[in-house]
Amino acid sequence: MNSSRNSLVRRTGGSRQVPEPHEPDEAGFLSLTPERARVLVLVAGRPTTYALATIIVLVLATLLTSGSNLAGTSGAIAAGWLGVHQVPLVIGKTSLGLLPLLPTALVLWLAGRECARAVEPDCTRADLGWIVGAALGGPLLITAICLAVAEDASGVVALQPPNTLAAFAWVFGLYLIAAVGGIATRNRRELFVLLRLPEWAISGVYGAGRAMLRLLGCAAALVVLSFLVHIPRVGDTYQGAGNFAGVLGLTLLSLAYLPNLVVQAVGVLVGSSAQIGVASFGVFSVAGGPIPAVPLMAAVPTGPAAGWWPVLLLIPAAVGVLGGLDLARSSTDRIDAPWATLCSAALATVGLLLLGVVAGGELGTFGRIGLDLPVFAVVTFAWLAIPGYVGLAFARWFLVPVGTAPDGYADPYDDDDDYYADDNYADDYYTDDEYTDHRDYFEDDYADYDGADLEVELDGELVDEQTAIDTVRAPGANTTPDIVDAEVVEADLPESGRVEGR
Repeated sequence: MNSSRNSLVRRTGGSRQVPEPHEPDEAGFLSLTPERARVLVLVAGRPTTYALATIIVLVLATLLTSGSNLAGTSGAIAAGWLGVHQVPLVIGKTSLGLLPLLPTALVLWLAGRECARAVEPDCTRADLGWIVGAALGGPLLITAICLAVAEDASGVVALQPPNTLAAFAWVFGLYLIAAVGGIATRNRRELFVLLRLPEWAISGVYGAGRAMLRLLGCAAALVVLSFLVHIPRVGDTYQGAGNFAGVLGLTLLSLAYLPNLVVQAVGVLVGSSAQIGVASFGVFSVAGGPIPAVPLMAAVPTGPAAGWWPVLLLIPAAVGVLGGLDLARSSTDRIDAPWATLCSAALATVGLLLLGVVAGGELGTFGRIGLDLPVFAVVTFAWLAIPGYVGLAFARWFLVPVGTAPDGYADPYDDDDDYYADDNYADDYYTDDEYTDHRDYFEDDYADYDGADLEVELDGELVDEQTAIDTVRAPGANTTPDIVDAEVVEADLPESGRVEGR
């Protein structure tokens, strides 16, 4: 039997392959390197340590300046931790469901920043799972300890143990949002790919963020302006403060509740109403009633609604129009298919509605403080969707046709653009050396391609094998071998499809 000989398809200039993206081993989910363990310990412990240390300092300072004994220190610290995480408390017979948002926002910002620092450009799903787990594990552990301390301290201080399930649910939900938000700030393109979001949904996410920031910024300006107009009433709230420590405490308390009042002001701007027990205020009417004696409450109007207040409704209308103009530049929305515009309005409404839920609650004898949530949700979506569609239609008719963008505008889907320049994270797959090799590969192979450097050869010989059944040839039949030697050379232009045979 003759031996067969085959020549492999080869490239005469040397074979090189495109470097594959670096993909860490997913099998290492259950194995922790010392470096990864150190990072996860920081994610789990640093935000909780900062928060707990600050609570301890504030509790001790409050007890010492007020002349109280330190018998209930542990219970006060536990209540402080739970209160920072929006867990409703009952002190004596007083329900405290209206908790300040500023400490909560600071703690979540710390947690999100630690998660963002822990994210590396080549993180896998397992790595992200470890980061989220660490971000949740530390706070949940401290919450369990604080619940046990609150249960033990209930016999010393007038603090009723809170609902365990509600406490864990609040802490879990808040830190989950912080972890996902922190990861998204470093790796949001990969997060969008992981979630398999369409382009209109991605544009809607960015549009919702801009709309929320604009409404909250306008509401903050309105609160500051109202506070300055009613500043003569601030002195009355400080009369019962007593010494300097009391004045400082009321000031810090007002600052802590400032985000709560800003969220209520968003409800006023969109045409809903905010209530403080039996009192309520909005752009159309103001109902009087008792309000907490805190300096910040000086910004709350107490008199009848002025005739010009409905003009404030132009603010959410302008925010909606600006959102539509932005989405006309950053999305492929059409007049007959405004999916990104509707998605942006819906997401912004959901986000503001969640803020409205967290910013309100029960406050002792005053009753419920917060927004009329059903009305707030409807009018917010209407103000963002309808004027947003008007802005989109105007842009499509006169400014930006579908598929074009003005000069200088950043396309969120163009990786070569500077839209993600503020992500603060490195390239996902290639180092500088790897990228240089990758670029050289394409330049060498395809930049000056003329067909001379690429050649495919196929050498073949007839292999004489004994057949299983010996065939009988007719007399005079041609017994010459079919192929003695063959070589196939690819044509100069591979796309032409021509092959020369020899």
